[in-house]
Amino acid sequence: MFKNILNFWKGKDFLTKVVGEFGNMLNDTEQMFKKVCRRILDNEDQPGLEDRIYEIDKMVNNLERDIRKRIVEHLAVQPAVDVPACLMLMSVVKDAERVGDYAKNIYQVTKLLDKPIDKSRFSGLFDNMDGDILSLFKTTKEAFINSDEEKARLAWRYERSIVKKCDDTIRLLAKSDLSVNEAVCFTLIARYYKRTTAHLSNIATSVILPITDLDYFDEDRRLEDE
Repeated sequence: MFKNILNFWKGKDFLTKVVGEFGNMLNDTEQMFKKVCRRILDNEDQPGLEDRIYEIDKMVNNLERDIRKRIVEHLAVQPAVDVPACLMLMSVVKDAERVGDYAKNIYQVTKLLDKPIDKSRFSGLFDNMDGDILSLFKTTKEAFINSDEEKARLAWRYERSIVKKCDDTIRLLAKSDLSVNEAVCFTLIARYYKRTTAHLSNIATSVILPITDLDYFDEDRRLEDE
């Protein structure tokens, strides 16, 4: 799949443009995630933040629909051409859209909190998880845009580490003496971090998987490790 995708982008104006727009989706969702994390960790009052989060989310949704529409039109005109890569793109744009949804969900959690987050308590539980996920954003973009096989595998290793942190955090929260409000909100954040990580890993590993195995890289490797 890696060699096919790498060759696929070259000299194809249609796909070069689509991949560029997909890169914009990843940049937009990364900005959403950064803004939301700043709101959580710094209790930073950002005027117009809610409007901006929903505006970016709408832009991402529109890009997803536009990319999918043009892929369908492309295949309708040339049904026997570029099918594997087009199917792969149809899959990963959905992953990118879901990353935006989870950033929006995390923002919504901040509105459920009864009081500002205790930064030291949050940092102790989440152990710089937001920074790890931002590193994964960077690795995912490099893996996909450049069809970089090693970066794709690095993204998967990031995912495994972050997922373990999320699961450990949820176990700690289940046994904590936090207020119900804090425990529920922190658990939701951990869950949304975990799902964000999974969708980014799906995008990165798409460059090294056959179409039939998309979204199952982690499961296959976990079985190999057992």
